[in-house]
Amino acid sequence: MAYILIFITAIFVNNIVLSQFLGICPFLGVSKKVDSAIGMGAAVAFVLTLATIVTYVIQKYVLEAFGLEYLQTIAFILVIAALVQMVEIILKKSAPALYQALGVFLPLITTNCCILGVAILVANGTYAAQGLEPNLLTGVVFAVSTAIGFALALIVFAGIREHLSMMNIPKGMQGMSIALVTAGLLAMAFMGFSGVDNGLKALFGL
Repeated sequence: MAYILIFITAIFVNNIVLSQFLGICPFLGVSKKVDSAIGMGAAVAFVLTLATIVTYVIQKYVLEAFGLEYLQTIAFILVIAALVQMVEIILKKSAPALYQALGVFLPLITTNCCILGVAILVANGTYAAQGLEPNLLTGVVFAVSTAIGFALALIVFAGIREHLSMMNIPKGMQGMSIALVTAGLLAMAFMGFSGVDNGLKALFGL
């Protein structure tokens, strides 16, 4: 039940974009069309999960083992950039169809701060483990749940923006202005899930 609690909390209560404000750049930049949002969400989910595993191993068996924790941020940025490049090369050679679907979004993931943020949270064990001992398994569950939450917020936001593009919006509110207002309203809507995690804890006795 604790894993389910991590899953629900990461998606709805502590959504990486709407609650923790990480990954705002792709959230605003790749949300004009639902198709683009789905592609970005899938790419982020893949890279985020892979980066979390690799950075966790590097943190525990390299940085902490040799007393190099102060190099964490630099090391993680290099790892994420290398992973994105590696994934792009592999997909281009082994799965051209998948590369065509995700390849255009992969370079943007290198500068997506939610990837680095989740990697640091998992490596340091400071995410909401909900009574579980922070380890690689709970970290991967948290990373996957966070990626789903990011994709959900991005797709919902893209759907709203597509609908808004067909409406008569005052000239002064067109473009990024109405997008920021919409993002704020969506964040307020997700605030309605506040307290759900506490309710589930009480229900399952965690």
